[in-house]
Amino acid sequence: MQAQSTSIDFLPIIFQVVVALGFVVTTLVATHFLGPKRKTSDKLEVFEAGVKSVGNARQPFSIKYFVVAILFVLFDIEVIFMYPWAVNFRALRMDGMIEMFIFMGTLLLGFIYVIKKKVLDWN
Repeated sequence: MQAQSTSIDFLPIIFQVVVALGFVVTTLVATHFLGPKRKTSDKLEVFEAGVKSVGNARQPFSIKYFVVAILFVLFDIEVIFMYPWAVNFRALRMDGMIEMFIFMGTLLLGFIYVIKKKVLDWN
């Protein structure tokens, strides 16, 4: 039988949260009081990698970049799910192999869907 957890068990967590919040608040207050207060026209302008912005910054861009980025994240996360299987390959035996084939089949179906929808076609 497991012992019941009491509120005293959460004391280290509460202490860590209080210390972290205290550090954040102290840092913000200290930088506000100790930081320079000179406001010049250069400091009030938008800074973007040293290049002055010209024209409208809200120009449309091709949605294909967004779709490719989402697909990259999706397949990258799926590869991350394969690492535990690769590490425990021998311990999982045939059950693990069957489950991985099902997982890879699902990935393959998703990839076939992406190819059929011509998401990666840049024409």
